[in-house]
Amino acid sequence: MPKPNLYELPIDGAVFARQCGGNLQSDNESCVDLAVIPGIADGFALRDSKPEGSGKELRFDGSELDAFAVEWVASRGLTV
Repeated sequence: MPKPNLYELPIDGAVFARQCGGNLQSDNESCVDLAVIPGIADGFALRDSKPEGSGKELRFDGSELDAFAVEWVASRGLTV
């Protein structure tokens, strides 16, 4: 079965959780919002937390998001 096109799925009702890093000079500084795409078990939407980020989400399946996180951690010399 082919993977669904995550950009064709509505995200109405998605609950975004804020993930923040350093340089917290305001409520939205250095943050992203991440949500599970409703109606699909393994789809995620990621956006800038600033108001202008709404409607400009990047979408990933779980394996894509996991691969990004693993590569990011490794490239930065971090451990989890």
